[in-house]
Amino acid sequence: MCLPGEEGTTQRLSWQCCRNPDRCRWFFGAIKRTDAEKQLVYSENQTGAFLIRESESQKGDFALSVLDEGIVKHYRIRSLDEGGFFLTQRRIFSTLNEFVSHYTKTRDGLCVQLGKPCLKVQVPAPFDLSYKTVDQWEIDRNSIQLLKRLGSGQFGEVWEGLWNNTTPVAVKTLKPGSMDPNDFLREAQIMKNLRHPKLIQLYAVCTLEDPIYIITELMRHGSLQEYLQNDAGTKIHLTQQVDMAAQVASGMAYLESQNYIHRDLAARNVLVGEHNIYKVADFGLARVFKVDNEDIYESKHEVKLPVKWTAPEAIRANKFSIKSDVWSFGILLYEIITYGKIPYSGMTGAQVIQLLGQNYRLPQPPNCPQEFYSIMLECWNGEPKERPTFEALHWKLEDYYETVFSYSEANNFIR
Repeated sequence: MCLPGEEGTTQRLSWQCCRNPDRCRWFFGAIKRTDAEKQLVYSENQTGAFLIRESESQKGDFALSVLDEGIVKHYRIRSLDEGGFFLTQRRIFSTLNEFVSHYTKTRDGLCVQLGKPCLKVQVPAPFDLSYKTVDQWEIDRNSIQLLKRLGSGQFGEVWEGLWNNTTPVAVKTLKPGSMDPNDFLREAQIMKNLRHPKLIQLYAVCTLEDPIYIITELMRHGSLQEYLQNDAGTKIHLTQQVDMAAQVASGMAYLESQNYIHRDLAARNVLVGEHNIYKVADFGLARVFKVDNEDIYESKHEVKLPVKWTAPEAIRANKFSIKSDVWSFGILLYEIITYGKIPYSGMTGAQVIQLLGQNYRLPQPPNCPQEFYSIMLECWNGEPKERPTFEALHWKLEDYYETVFSYSEANNFIR
C-alpha cells in the first residue's frame, strides 16, 4: 500500500495509485501546511513543484500545495459524497490521479501549471541558540558580537549580532537609567514560557552588567510595517497578504491557548524572516489574562496606550482581554491590506476615541476585497464577546480562497 492512513483514504485516491506507487509521489499524507512549505522551499524544487496532503482544517478533504517563484500557494481540493474531486465545480475528476494529470498539462486557473512532484527530503531543524540555553538563560556577554545596529529608541537599541562566531542573533539592549531593569526583563520572563513557530524565540539574556541584553532569533527583514511600506504592492499581493495575516493569527491563537494577552499587537511588532515567515514579537506589555476566573486583565499602572490599535473597552476602562487583542488584529489587517498605512490617518488620539464612541469604524480601503474587510469588521465588534477567537480567525484566513471566493474569483487575486 503506497499511502499511510485509513483504508478509505487509499480507496478514494484510486486503485491505480496503489498499484503503481510511483504515481503517488505527490501524496504526502497528513503533513501540516508549514511542513509542506518547508518541503517545497528548502529542497531543490523548481517552480511548479507540488504535493497533495490531507487538509488540516477540513477532515476528509485534501489540499494542493504548489511552488510559484519561491512562494508556496495552497488550494483546497473538495470532494463529493458520491465520489469525485474538484477545485471548481465546473471541472470534476473521479480520482486524484486524474486531477493531477489534468493540471500537469494545463494551468487552467492555477497560479502555475503543475510540474514535478515535490522531492521528499528530511528538512533539518535550523540550529539555534535556544538548544544551548534552554536550561541556563544567562550567558557570557563576551560570546555575543554586535555587528549592525537595526534600530534605536527611548529605552535602548536593537542589534544584529553573532553568538560564538556561529549563530546569527538579534540583541535588544537597555540604555542604563532609561527604565527599571525589572520591567525590561519582564519581557524575557514571558518569552521563556512561550514557544511557537509564529512567535519570536528567546535565546538568552545577559543581565550581570550594563547594558542588559535580551537575545532572540534574528528576523532579517525587520518589522512587517517597514516591509509592507517598502514594497507598496510591487511584489506583495493579496495572496501574500492573506498568508501574513494567517501566520500572525496562528501565533496569536497559541497565546490565546496559553492564557496570554499581547496588548500591543501591530505591524510594527511583527517581524519578517526568510522564506515569507512572519512572527509576533515585542512582549513587553504581554500579561497572563486569567485573573480571578475572568478573562480580563485590569492594568493597575499608567500605561501609554497606542490608541489607534487599542479596543474601546481597554481605552475606557483599562481592561484588556484576548478579545481586545482581536480588535488590534483587525487594525493589523488594515495595515497589511494598505501596505503599512497608519490607521485613522490625520486624526489625533482624542478624535479617534470620540469617533469610536459613536460606533465609527475605519472605512473599507481601496482594493480591499469585501470578504477581507468583513473579517476586519468582525474583529471590531463593539461587544468583545462577539468578536471571533484567534483560532477561528486562523482557520478562516488559512482557508480564505477556498471558503470566501469561488475558485475562479480567487484566481483574480493570485498573481
